[in-house]
Amino acid sequence: MESIKDDAIHNTAMKLAEELKNLSIYKSIYSDVQKLVSSPNVNKEDFKQSLQQAMKEKGLDTKLRNTVFHWVRTQGKQSKLDPLTSLSKASLQWEKRIHKSLNSMCSDLETSLAKIRSQSEQEELTEKWNELSTYSLDLSKYRPVYAPKDFLDVLLTLSGYVPFTREDEPKWEFSHLPLQVKNLEQLRKIYVEWCNGEPLLGVNPNMPSTVPGFATLEAERIGLGERVSALGYAPVIQEFLKKGSPQCLRARLWSQVLGAEVKQQQIAYFNQLQKSVLEVDLMIDKLIFKDVQLTASNDDQYFVFEDLLYQVMLCFSRDGEVLSRARSTALTVPVRGRNERTAFPPSGVVPFHGFTMYATPFCYLYDDPVQLYYIFRAFYIRYWHRLHYISTHPQGIVSLCLLYERLLEAHEPLLWIHFRNININPIRVVFKWIMRAFSGHLPPDQLLLLWDSILGYDCLEILPLLAVAILSFRKENIFQVNTLQNVDAVLADLSTISVVPLLQLALMKS
Repeated sequence: MESIKDDAIHNTAMKLAEELKNLSIYKSIYSDVQKLVSSPNVNKEDFKQSLQQAMKEKGLDTKLRNTVFHWVRTQGKQSKLDPLTSLSKASLQWEKRIHKSLNSMCSDLETSLAKIRSQSEQEELTEKWNELSTYSLDLSKYRPVYAPKDFLDVLLTLSGYVPFTREDEPKWEFSHLPLQVKNLEQLRKIYVEWCNGEPLLGVNPNMPSTVPGFATLEAERIGLGERVSALGYAPVIQEFLKKGSPQCLRARLWSQVLGAEVKQQQIAYFNQLQKSVLEVDLMIDKLIFKDVQLTASNDDQYFVFEDLLYQVMLCFSRDGEVLSRARSTALTVPVRGRNERTAFPPSGVVPFHGFTMYATPFCYLYDDPVQLYYIFRAFYIRYWHRLHYISTHPQGIVSLCLLYERLLEAHEPLLWIHFRNININPIRVVFKWIMRAFSGHLPPDQLLLLWDSILGYDCLEILPLLAVAILSFRKENIFQVNTLQNVDAVLADLSTISVVPLLQLALMKS
């Protein structure tokens, strides 16, 4: 039995070693280990132990452990978007519809999907790169390819792709889909710290600390956070984030837990993306400019970051690694003025109305466009792409919608009945919140606390839970109205919402 166990460990280690060779960080680690082996710190007579000790002293041990941690996470929750056979057709048709809209818009505007910029255009764009809000573009005829409402309309037709839907089942719910989602009791087993009433940032940071040497909870969390950050071990940082991050440490901790620290290699890659933006004019560039102007530029919390967002979103559209790692699909189109073809867009991501809001909160943490870019990209590849693709993934938008319905019906039955009586689909009230992970709806300080928990628990299921909690909090006002427009008005202003106490109440609900 012991030999079988040893063989299994050996085989896993061998597979892991082979997989690590395919990672971009492999060459760097291999080079560092080679240098260490040839140094006086490693003793030939005691090779294994002295090498391990030297790796710990140089920080290579932590670097390798974090690399394995990030790789393991991608093998689980970041696997291919595996739609059910019954939903793969819907997913494919939705993507075809998006691509058709792009081609149609391109024909109407008599422009190319991709073309080389003239020398004068390149020079002007280069000159204005740090103040792109002054870059002159006529966007009057450009419109978003789709909005969250359009995507929801598609999701609500999924019953047509499920052959075992009963005739008497309502067609405007997700309950007919054969997906497993958690109930409240199962969610409590995930968010244990929240259910146990443990001290969390986001409730009362000035409450007295129970740890000697610290006056307040916030001071305690800053002291512990500094130690955790110095350790640099991603799983420990992830555990720390479950109780919230102090604002002064959040930027550093988020970069560490996602493996999104910026080194020379990352800077060089970002410069390549920028060069691609300057050289090749993609029709999608106008959609990005349009989306920033329609969303962040009109938002009191984010308009000051307009120039930074243009840089980040334009470079993101050129990133082929997003296409491969988020398992997106893309058109292949000719580049006018150059004898070649390119994926369109190279990232595989066609921005919808509000797409920019996935990036805006990071502007409060990072003022360097390169660092902001990599943290946004890491979040997108890990989480946000699941919010606008049709799949059966337990963290995907379809499962999150179903979880929202189940929680609302089970724990706010009178509210559920009220929506039925006034013929309003409950998901229509909150879908924009869930699809945008509440960005642009919650104040930035509350939103960042919510995203702490997404990173800490590595889970998006907190989004529908919060949606239900907000409806529960505002239900007396909702009972007084009977149209979708008036319900939206009741829920329009979330500036007074305190995320952490509200979620704790929802999790402790009987």
